[in-house]
Amino acid sequence: MLDPSSSEEESEELVEEESGKEPLAPAAARLSPSRPGEGPGGGGGAGGGGGGGLQPGGRGGGAARPASPSPSVASEKEKDELERLQREEEERKRKLQLYVFVMRCIAYPFNAKQPTDMARRQQKISKQQLQTIKDRFQAFLNGETQIVADEAFINAVQSYYEVFLKSDRVARMVQSGGCSANDSREVFKKHIEKRVRSLPEIDGLSKETVLSSWMAKFDAIYRGEEDPRKQQARMTASAASELILSKEQLYEMFQNILGIKKFEHQLLYNACQLDNPDEQAAQIRRELDGRLQMAEQIAKERKFPKFVSKEMENMYIEELKSSVNLLMANLESMPVSKGGSEFKLQKLKRSHNTSIIDMGEENENQLSKSDVVLSFSLEVVIMEVQGLKSLAPNRIVYCTMEVEGGEKLQTDQAEASKPTWGTQGDFTTTHALPAVKVKLFTESTGVLALEDKELGRVVLHPTPNSPKQSEWHKMTVSKNCPDQDLKIKLAVRMDKPQNMKHSGYLWAIGKNVWKRWKKRFFVLVQVSQYTFAMCSYREKKAEPQELLQLDGYTVDYTDPQPGLEGGRAFFNAVKEGDTVIFASDDEQDRILWVQAMYRATGQSHKPVPPTQVQKLNAKGGNVPQLDAPISQFYADRAQKHGMDEFISSNPCNFDHASLFEMVQRLTLDHRLNDSYSCLGWFSPGQVFVLDEYCARNGVRGCHRHLCYLRDLLERAENGAMIDPTLLHYSFAFCASHVHGNRPDGIGTVTVDEKERFEEIKERLRLLLENQITHFRYCFPFGRPEGALKATLSLLERVLMKDIVTPVPQEEVKTVIRKCLEQAALVNYTRLSEYAKIEDNLCNGKFHKHLQDLFAPLVVRYVDLMESSIAQSIHRGFERESWEPVKSLTSNLPNVNLPNVNLPKVPNLPVNIPLGIPQMPSFSAPSWMAAIYDSDNGSGTSEDLFWKLDALQTFIRDLHWPEEEFGKHLEQRLKLMASDMIESCVKRTRIAFEVKLQKTSRSTDFRVPQSICTMFNVMVDAKAQSTKLCSMEMGQEHQYHSKIDELIEETVKEMITLLVAKFVTILEGVLAKLSRYDEGTLFSSFLSFTVKAASKYVDVPKPGMDVADAYVTFVRHSQDVLRDKVNEEMYIERLFDQWYTSSMNVVCTWLTDRMDLQLHIYQLKTLIRIVKKTYRDFRLQGVLDSTLNSKTYETIRNRLTVEEATASVSEGGGLQGITMKDSDEEDEEDD
Repeated sequence: MLDPSSSEEESEELVEEESGKEPLAPAAARLSPSRPGEGPGGGGGAGGGGGGGLQPGGRGGGAARPASPSPSVASEKEKDELERLQREEEERKRKLQLYVFVMRCIAYPFNAKQPTDMARRQQKISKQQLQTIKDRFQAFLNGETQIVADEAFINAVQSYYEVFLKSDRVARMVQSGGCSANDSREVFKKHIEKRVRSLPEIDGLSKETVLSSWMAKFDAIYRGEEDPRKQQARMTASAASELILSKEQLYEMFQNILGIKKFEHQLLYNACQLDNPDEQAAQIRRELDGRLQMAEQIAKERKFPKFVSKEMENMYIEELKSSVNLLMANLESMPVSKGGSEFKLQKLKRSHNTSIIDMGEENENQLSKSDVVLSFSLEVVIMEVQGLKSLAPNRIVYCTMEVEGGEKLQTDQAEASKPTWGTQGDFTTTHALPAVKVKLFTESTGVLALEDKELGRVVLHPTPNSPKQSEWHKMTVSKNCPDQDLKIKLAVRMDKPQNMKHSGYLWAIGKNVWKRWKKRFFVLVQVSQYTFAMCSYREKKAEPQELLQLDGYTVDYTDPQPGLEGGRAFFNAVKEGDTVIFASDDEQDRILWVQAMYRATGQSHKPVPPTQVQKLNAKGGNVPQLDAPISQFYADRAQKHGMDEFISSNPCNFDHASLFEMVQRLTLDHRLNDSYSCLGWFSPGQVFVLDEYCARNGVRGCHRHLCYLRDLLERAENGAMIDPTLLHYSFAFCASHVHGNRPDGIGTVTVDEKERFEEIKERLRLLLENQITHFRYCFPFGRPEGALKATLSLLERVLMKDIVTPVPQEEVKTVIRKCLEQAALVNYTRLSEYAKIEDNLCNGKFHKHLQDLFAPLVVRYVDLMESSIAQSIHRGFERESWEPVKSLTSNLPNVNLPNVNLPKVPNLPVNIPLGIPQMPSFSAPSWMAAIYDSDNGSGTSEDLFWKLDALQTFIRDLHWPEEEFGKHLEQRLKLMASDMIESCVKRTRIAFEVKLQKTSRSTDFRVPQSICTMFNVMVDAKAQSTKLCSMEMGQEHQYHSKIDELIEETVKEMITLLVAKFVTILEGVLAKLSRYDEGTLFSSFLSFTVKAASKYVDVPKPGMDVADAYVTFVRHSQDVLRDKVNEEMYIERLFDQWYTSSMNVVCTWLTDRMDLQLHIYQLKTLIRIVKKTYRDFRLQGVLDSTLNSKTYETIRNRLTVEEATASVSEGGGLQGITMKDSDEEDEEDD
């Protein structure tokens, strides 16, 4: 595996030497330690020296012979070159060691997970891609593509190309790595939304369709001739890698980050046994024990970092121990092995002062036999039987199989001439040495036979190490059976449970357990992440015969023990006061047992097989040993290539703060140079690895974020675009920590952390002020989205003295004001470089030429807008849904007037003293603010009012210098607005009447939202007419009075129509009451029926459903109108007219029945309706003069008289309903 890699590297050296490149010596120095047969130190030195000595000669071979340097100069150069090579070699070793730690974090994470909620980053645009995009858009504008487009789209692309793509600000954004393909697309989308919104309506073609079509054409231009399917597949793959990464992808990423070669990764991967989760868990246990011991040593020697307070030293030790305990808890919460069952046994308790040695003395946590539970899955596959000669060919035979103590299974039936099955039986057992019984039967043919005849049987005792393939077994048969040579072919597969780490037969003898030297079947069982036990089992037993808890033991190889017969390869487990000797039958089995027990004990000493050492020393390590396991082969191979020092190094002896600082810096460089516009954010996979590294190696959170802030500031100061939200997050964490707020539970603060934080805080303040001053170039075209706002928020946070007291607003405003003043100076200075202003431009010959050129274009533009608005009114009201519009204006700032192809000329001031030109104001309509607070008119009306206002604002902002032409334009626009609003009012009046005709005439009627919207259209029309239709210079009533009268007349008609609708509903209610008139057939029949039936049963009398339904209708209508209509005056007029009309209808109905006595049901209903109507309209603000009209008094008197009559004749039939005022009755009704 290594020879091709070495050859490849050597060939690369030859290529470099032939081409005369400088890096010849470094390459040789880096390769020399990895060559076979050379030591890691001596070979590197020789290679480095040779490269340094040969390099000058190689460079000078093809050139003129230079003058001979003095010996002192030459030796100085060689010394510098040697020092450089040594630094590079140290850096390479440091990266290799760091990669080992990173690999272990990836292989067995137990603290962090890859986040799935991070924002997905978009593809970055490079300089070459930007030039390609420019060329594609230029080709489209030159007509060199097959994309069909209209004039409006071409104008939009032309504007986008000139303003955005050719801008030097975009070029700087691309150079900073902050410009993505999505940014350019969003800028174009916002640009065309303004244009599409202002285009005239086309019948059958919505603006959303136009917008989608334009975006599709933009994508086609942007993409060019590239196949969209390939691009989509590439984007999908990149998006997936941005979300979640496999372990192999993470390994490859950090190989690139740290500069690790592929063969070096393979050596380290195999030697570290990264694919063995048991080995990785054992490594973590050893690391955590080492960190506990290191904490004890720090406390003992008092070697603390310098804290801001002396009291933090003891707290520091507690934090170290608690962090290790947390990691232990995380490790304990991991399942014993991936995919295995979880064991809920009590974890071995470890106090802060517990060491590896004295942990085993805690007798209260010793395991019992019942704590060790194993569950095995067995597969028994019966293939065929041979030797059935005495049975007739057509006799039926079958097999049964069972595991001792379990259920019995049976195969299908087969003929004796062809006894094959291939049947599989699945069993589960808790026996480590189960007995599997397979029997062969034939069906009995005798009439009196009760059971089938057994022909033979076989009993097997499989183990997890038994062969998995099918084998022939001789069956045990009875003496009188004629077929004595029966054989059966079957396979027994016994799966190893996840908590069973190793098993097999060993010889053992100990002081407290296994007191006789005897061969037993042993199983190494993992009860939890910190508890292992060596258990010996007998056949057909679920619980172990004896067990040894391995906590506190140290396992190692040993020489054969005299006096112990049996076993060839010896090893032992030693603890204070106890020694257990084991022996296996071969060397490879011993190595596997020692490795498994080494992982289980958590010991710091790593056993080395003595036979392997002897053979390596004797043969030089060139011949692989066949009796050694593959893991030992990989370890030897890594040692040969100088990797052993990185693998066997103790992580507790390293400064992980500086190592993490290095890996985070390199990871950030790798991230900023990849194909994503990350703005400094790590990918989910990178975040996962860095999180795991910090947790596993005890890197302080404040140190992590301080290093991150420093790296981000360096990149931002050098021109890279960094997300201010990312800076804000890290800065807030550090500020919270330094001020003692414990964002990660760490309360100790070092002096170094505080000093670095103050330094970074000052650097960050200067950076933010510089970005705000140059905001046009730091955040061009509002990209990245929301970055400027986040920068201002971060500046306010940086100016805070602590994390609690907010900075005064005046101080923030002062800083921002200072930045903006500097920005104005910077922008004006840059603008002055482009624009050379001459004093004779204003009202000069050139200015007159511009007026003559633009006057017909402005008139044409107004004509087009008038036609466009008229068409939008016509089509809009045809499709109008009359829903209130709140969100319509949320897009108004992005909407512009239709783009007419006007020549581009500079904007010039008019009637302004010479000096700096005044920039035109493009302000939003003044009525826009009110739209966000209440419901408004329809979409068509809101669109109309905005277009009229925007057009007038546009013409007014032209500041046309010729007074007569300016007045003509103003007069024309006012007349246009009057005509358009008149058309809107008339169409709304027609729609109002049509809508009312379609509604219900019963009390189920509810005032629809559209009715209120139409009233609001009138309200908006009246408000807008004051501004849009009135002329200046004292001619206000020229058009405004006309349209105002029309609106007032229309509102009166709408109120009359709505009141007529309400009256119709009341008449329907009274019509129902008319059926109870005295003397009618219905009334007589109803009275007779009720009286006749009441003798036998309780007959329910008519209730108040009709009255309640009407009252509910009135109240709901009042509430809807009051809530949805925005003009109080219209509401008051409507309620006055409604109340008056309702009383007139009731009075007329009672007058028609002057000679008749009201039925009791009629009386109760009318009293309820009249009283509630009076009360509700009084609450709505109707004046007393209107409420207490003569009509109401007439109705009240009549109902009072009828009430008195009914109380005498019916004897309390009104059930408490009366015309008298009663608060109690009101409360009950409510």
